[in-house]
Amino acid sequence: MLRFIVQFLVTCLALWLAAQVVTGVRFDDTPTLLLAAILLGVANAIVRPILTVLTFPLTIITFGLFLLVVNAAVIGLVAALLGGFVVDGLWAGVGAAIVTGVVSWIAGWFIGDKRG
Repeated sequence: MLRFIVQFLVTCLALWLAAQVVTGVRFDDTPTLLLAAILLGVANAIVRPILTVLTFPLTIITFGLFLLVVNAAVIGLVAALLGGFVVDGLWAGVGAAIVTGVVSWIAGWFIGDKRG
């Protein structure tokens, strides 16, 4: 349970930072940010694996770079479902995907994986 809470907080931080750094990504208020983090976690658990399998040939051809587009699409899906969360176009989604990916990677490096 603690792992889910930490992942939720990291996702909140990543989305907040993406809204600060990437032009075209914004939130109306803090509850919207929190709900976006929850929806992004659910979408990453359900939708992202399906998209990853469906786009596997493109991912191979682009040496994995197409996964940025998949991540941007998942973030765009969350923005489409949530009224107060705005992502203006593909490039804003890619920027948000890069920021959230880097923040998650850094947090994972600091936290580590204790499941072994």
